[in-house]
Amino acid sequence: MTGGRGPTGGIGPDGAGTAVGTGLAGEVRCWQALADAVRNCTACALAAGRVQAVPGDLPTAADPQAVPLPTPVVLVGEGPGEQEDVQGRPFVGRSGRLLDALLAEAGLHRSEMAVLNVVKCRPPGNRTPTPQEAHTCRQHLDRQLALLTPGVIVALGSSAARQFIAGLTSLAGARGRLHPWRGSHVIVTYHPSAALRSGPRGVAAIGLRQDLAQVRRMLEAGLRPHDPVAP
Repeated sequence: MTGGRGPTGGIGPDGAGTAVGTGLAGEVRCWQALADAVRNCTACALAAGRVQAVPGDLPTAADPQAVPLPTPVVLVGEGPGEQEDVQGRPFVGRSGRLLDALLAEAGLHRSEMAVLNVVKCRPPGNRTPTPQEAHTCRQHLDRQLALLTPGVIVALGSSAARQFIAGLTSLAGARGRLHPWRGSHVIVTYHPSAALRSGPRGVAAIGLRQDLAQVRRMLEAGLRPHDPVAP
């Protein structure tokens, strides 16, 4: 696994793991400007079928005009679903309600985190975003993370994990350790929708609980960006 601050861990339009970083050129812009860019984006076919784009959520107390905007924890999911498409916010459907409950169970508060998705428009039928769609939308995710400078990124599901780990072959195999990425620490875990499907005693639900508990322990230990982690 590649570490340090190099531009590693993305996917190209063919789905293969490649170096990334094309979205980071130029000055870091404020959240409001980034959100406006997402809402006006028509770079891929997903824009044609959306009700509205979903830029993401900031912590409740965050200033959307601040640059930079340090945020200890950023959750990154796959893409908007039906309710997210209607409301313009991430994780507001059944998966979001489960995520909120599991965060609270772990002693975490969504209101203190940023919540983003790999793609900002709903794929038809809630299907998995294609590699090309994820690649096209990557500029928005990169710019958001450059602004937020998170200490911990929680990648919810395989689509999110592939944005940070080149050549990912198994989500389960990537769990249980920290993955360095541009000065942040990435935790790979299951998507809440997988936890819904597996039930409260299923592998995905148990794993998501374990991984959110790890996030809590990291925050309690005061882990910051650029702190060394074991490979």
